[in-house]
Amino acid sequence: MSEIPRIRPYRPVDEDAAVDVWSRAGRAAHPFVPGEGEGERERKMREIYLVHADNWVAEADGRVVALLGLLDAEIAGGAGGEIGGLFVAPEAQGTGVGRLLVEHAAALRGALTLEVYEKNVRARGFYARLGFAEEGRRSDEDNDEILLRLARPAPRA
Repeated sequence: MSEIPRIRPYRPVDEDAAVDVWSRAGRAAHPFVPGEGEGERERKMREIYLVHADNWVAEADGRVVALLGLLDAEIAGGAGGEIGGLFVAPEAQGTGVGRLLVEHAAALRGALTLEVYEKNVRARGFYARLGFAEEGRRSDEDNDEILLRLARPAPRA
């Protein structure tokens, strides 16, 4: 990326680019999830998550390089917000774009929660560096993998 990423609201015209980022990033991060980035999971991404979440994209050099989905407070279980998904194109990882999107979410919603696969060590390290701490765990009913629930308090004013 030669250009500093710009965060903007997701638009329906971004669907294919956002799904491409999600698919490539998801396969790289979750090689232990059968069918990650394709098939039924892709259908749900297009028909549910991109339609019902408050989605934001990071755009650089005229293309979408990352996607962040925020869930409504009622869905997330109270105040603050839940990051339903953060996906950064493999070629844009390590550039700070993920951090920009998380800080954008915190500016919009304050305290944040999210779930991350226990086996996704790289993402767990990323979230720990941003101040997230584990507050629970559960088994993912779709694939029997362990999901960790992470939380971060609202930024101080």
